[in-house]
Amino acid sequence: MKKSIKYLSILFLIAISSCSDSIDLNSESNIIADNYYTNSTELQAGLTACYKGMQDPLTDEWSLTELRSDNSVMDGGTSTSTPNHDLAFLDQFYPSTTHQGLYKYWLKTYNNIKNTNTVLNATGANFNKTTGIIEYAPVTINVTAFECKSIAAEASFIRAYHYFNLVRLYGGVFLVDEPISAEQAKTVNRSTVADIYKLIEADLLNAIAYGKTAAFVANSADLGHANAWAAKALLAKVYLTLDRKAEASTLLNSIITSSGYSLQTTYESVFSINNEMNSEILFAIRFKAGGLGLGNPLSNLFAPTNSGLAVINGDGKGYNTPTLEITKSNSAYTNYIDPSTTRKAVNIGLYGTSTYYVKKYISPTALANDAENDWPVMRFADVLLMKAEADGNTAGSLALINQVRVRAGLAALTSTAVNTPALFEKALAQERRWEFAFENQRWFDILRFTTTTTSLSASTDAFPNLKLQGAEYVMKKHFANMYSKIYVSFSVLPVTLGELQSNSNVNRFLLPIPQYEIDTNSFITILQNPSY
Repeated sequence: MKKSIKYLSILFLIAISSCSDSIDLNSESNIIADNYYTNSTELQAGLTACYKGMQDPLTDEWSLTELRSDNSVMDGGTSTSTPNHDLAFLDQFYPSTTHQGLYKYWLKTYNNIKNTNTVLNATGANFNKTTGIIEYAPVTINVTAFECKSIAAEASFIRAYHYFNLVRLYGGVFLVDEPISAEQAKTVNRSTVADIYKLIEADLLNAIAYGKTAAFVANSADLGHANAWAAKALLAKVYLTLDRKAEASTLLNSIITSSGYSLQTTYESVFSINNEMNSEILFAIRFKAGGLGLGNPLSNLFAPTNSGLAVINGDGKGYNTPTLEITKSNSAYTNYIDPSTTRKAVNIGLYGTSTYYVKKYISPTALANDAENDWPVMRFADVLLMKAEADGNTAGSLALINQVRVRAGLAALTSTAVNTPALFEKALAQERRWEFAFENQRWFDILRFTTTTTSLSASTDAFPNLKLQGAEYVMKKHFANMYSKIYVSFSVLPVTLGELQSNSNVNRFLLPIPQYEIDTNSFITILQNPSY
């Protein structure tokens, strides 16, 4: 096929030089043909476009993660609007295979995978499917081998991040690791989950091998770029997901002892727009306010509906509404409420007398959909709690949990109170739920933990005789808690509690492969996920 060079669009040619946004977010919105790059400057611009491309999937990611967990609900269930209907279907584990939100997230993610593949191809980086490693071929453009590997390390991290989300949400997806044409794409079928993880591991090992290893320094010019420490943290989470805890522990110990990252003194300072890329942020998806087209739109999506200018300029959509389980301090939900009032005040806001909303990404804005707030992907608190998870019920693990608790103003847990593996996992799972509320982690945590069924005594457990493990149990219990409060009044798919709980099964925990991919491919047969 004849190759052509297309420069799709240039968003900005200015330089953003402020310390708070040193990743330099100006660049092409899309990367084009694989023969475009001729020098290091152009490759760096392409890499910057990959970073910007991480912004787009976030618009929908919360609806595939937090909304499907017990952290938030679709509080517009009585609305007749199509967007609210689509979100309600996700909330109830009943999305159609043609669900637009699922397809948008899929397209946005694969679009940026395409961008990373183009950059990686230009650096000579190739994934060897047999050996499971990233190999480097000589390049003909004016770039040194060191520059190629340094750029490839960051692009590998971004690609791994995307595939890690895809495989956890959809299962085995299309493994595309090099630039291909639309015709070639139609010959690529779903890979196994194991093969997707093989690529993820290879990418992150590449990012560790050639990423920057300097210890954290405030206001460094490299802040905002994915370095070796961020890659180690993400790979540790991959290993925990695959139950390779010893390998995860080694990586996490390296970060704790040598990276220079640390907890911020206060929880609030972690998310302050005046303290971006602080010592706790190993990696964040950057946003920049100011009418540049780089602002964060989630602030308006999460602000309360019909709040006008009271919460944020441009009103809100009321999406990602915190559940009554984690907002109401009453006897029915005592086990769910964050005991840290300071942490809860950062995460959850109250508009009027009864409207709760996600507060941690809201800051003053001059324009709607244009907030400054970055989105944290890997935090040092996560490193500490993952290390505790990797090492299990030990005194050292309890001390790691207590570092996070004490920062939140809570009393340290004692080994007397946490004296069984089940109680340890309960303490860890709860701390993670509160610490990372609305950071799109809760759903994946629910899937990863397995013994939370014993977290409550029979006297306070809504299902004392239900012997389920992990996500099924947690979500069935969530639906029971919330059914009479919200789901019974939904205008979309009104169901009984039993029907709603029946959707909480391992097949429905995977999202459907977008039906468009199946219906428009006349070359191969693509299997849909079970129960869709």
